[in-house]
This record gives sequence, structure tokens and C-alpha cells, in this order.
Amino acid sequence: MDTIKNLLFDLGGVIMDIKREHCVEALTRLGVENADEMLGLYVQSGDFLRLENGSLSASEFRDSLRRQIKDGREVSDEEIDNALNAFLLGIPAHRLAALRQLRKGYKIYLLSNTNPIMFYSEIDRQFRQEGLTIGDYFDGQVVSFLAHSNKPDRAIFEYAIGHLDINPRETLFIDDSQHNLDAAAALGFATVLVPPGQEFEEILSRTLPAWK
Repeated sequence: MDTIKNLLFDLGGVIMDIKREHCVEALTRLGVENADEMLGLYVQSGDFLRLENGSLSASEFRDSLRRQIKDGREVSDEEIDNALNAFLLGIPAHRLAALRQLRKGYKIYLLSNTNPIMFYSEIDRQFRQEGLTIGDYFDGQVVSFLAHSNKPDRAIFEYAIGHLDINPRETLFIDDSQHNLDAAAALGFATVLVPPGQEFEEILSRTLPAWK
């Protein structure tokens, strides 16, 4: 790990706590029948996938979702957005502090499968807890809906290499999905898994001995 200059973080399950079932339940309460099929923990499908890879805009996704509501009831944009944001439980303050500490010794980057509804609302709000913004924690960001590809697709990692101007062999990718880590490793990234219930700070303190 002596050659590592960059840390590339996943968001959900690593920095932000998430609960897929909360989102499924919230969408089901709105009358969406196939919410459980559309929402995965690591990879989405259907309209949710298209929202995350940027092939559907936020407004197009909401309109499509309304057409799937079984009883034809009227559902507002706010209700849909709140249901999606139920996926996100929040970012504990100690993880934000750890990111700030890590920036003293490394370039810190974000690589996330996410969508514009969550990213510009609840995710943005969570990164403002300390009076800062997301840009104060990362030297650069790649999100799937702007990259037009999702992890574990090779394309999003290639996009990240070019967009962030990073060398994979100088970059440690931190994720909670082994499939995503395997895809990154195939391009030369060093990788580390954050299993459920574990903290990235503890894992990195062992992986990166120079980090105090």
C-alpha cells in the first residue's frame, strides 16, 4: 500500500448507511406494485436502473412511476422523492471526520451508483451536517447518472480514471460489494471490502498503516 496516493470511496454501505427495505416499503405504500423487483441492494433494474444510469431524467422517472401505481391515485413529486430517500439512513458524523482526516494524506474521491433525486436532496443534506458541502470532503466525484454507466460495468471505472485523472495502480477502491471490487481490480485498482456492520475507518487503519 506504499504506492497508494488516492482513495476512491463507494457511498452507500461505506460512507452512508442505507436500508433497501425502507424504500421498497415506502414505494409500496404509494401503490407501486413492482418496487421489490426494481430495487436491489447493489444493482437496480427497470426504471430505477435507467434513473441511475442517466437514461431517464428525474421528471421522466416520476411520470413513469405514476403510471405503475395500481389504483391510479395521484402522487406528488415530493411523495415520490421522499419514498426514494427512505433508502438513505444517513452519514454518522465520525465518518465525515474520518474523510477530512484522510484528505490530509491522500486524494479522496467518490464513485457512486446513485440518482439525481437522492443526490441533489438527501445526500446533499447529509454532507452539510458540519456546515460544509460534499466538495469539501472529496477531490472529485463520479456518479452513475452523470457517467451514464453503473458499477460494476467496466465503463464507469474507465470514466472515473479519465474524469478524475487517476492511476488505478495508485488508487485504493473501497466498496461493500465484491462484484464491484472485482471489476475495479481487473483494471488494476487496489481494493478493500467493507463488510456489513464494519467501519471503513477501522479497516483502513489496518490497510493504510501510515494513517493515524
